[in-house]
Amino acid sequence: MNFSRFALCALLIFTAGSVAASEKIKNLCGLHYPSDDRIEWECRKLKWTDTPEGLFGEHWQDILRFNRMDRRHFLGGRSIKVPKRLEDIRDFTPLPATYPDAAQEEKFILVDQAEMFLGAYELGRLVFSFPAAVGVKGHRVPNGEFRVDAVDRRHKSNMYMVEEIGRRYPMHYGIRFFVDKSVDTWPSYWIHGRDVPGYPASHGCIGLYDEEMQIEYYSAHDRKVNKPYYHELKPPLLDAAKRLYLWVISTRNDPGTFHRINYGPRVRIIGEPPI
Repeated sequence: MNFSRFALCALLIFTAGSVAASEKIKNLCGLHYPSDDRIEWECRKLKWTDTPEGLFGEHWQDILRFNRMDRRHFLGGRSIKVPKRLEDIRDFTPLPATYPDAAQEEKFILVDQAEMFLGAYELGRLVFSFPAAVGVKGHRVPNGEFRVDAVDRRHKSNMYMVEEIGRRYPMHYGIRFFVDKSVDTWPSYWIHGRDVPGYPASHGCIGLYDEEMQIEYYSAHDRKVNKPYYHELKPPLLDAAKRLYLWVISTRNDPGTFHRINYGPRVRIIGEPPI
């Protein structure tokens, strides 16, 4: 059977057994990124009543970016890195503003696993960047040179379910960049929307912010278990996956379903995740 259309790289954090495993990573201060060395920060343990907006005001998105996390994982009991001067992380990105190897590329995607960040470049100039959830040990995203060859606005896993809610695992705003034909099942690797918890969490894909998906899939469940998240969620929504998807397809026709493309940007994956 040819699985080239289906992502086999999905789900770690949403299955019942793995939620418990992922929840053990309470201290994000223990993860070291190369860019940490140029910013003075201290470790702060969150309270259940804390919110990014309430604690950090206009810098709330910068704090999330600095910790490579989304609002759903800004939870009581978790320790995060807080710069001593918040202005040091305004519009935070650890990626270079220019990337000479991409100078001839109209569009180019760089994923630095050591920094857990993805950057979109145009003619070698960084136009935007986002934190990324990368693969766990034993299921790393392969380093190398690839090219986007297919997209799917509402992609879903054919192999994994979100056990909390009984729905197929969402991979919205999916951008496929590699099909490994050296393996019998032809596993495919995607960039797509998912939870971004602040540490490696996938089985081989690159995950970006997608609060639109989180609200659709988890709002009822999280209210039921009294997670202090959706009750206070206010715009703007974090929508990195959607933004990258729209940047890739640009003005071209998009049927919204799985389809191959011949204009996809080159993708470079580098570095080793912090754990």
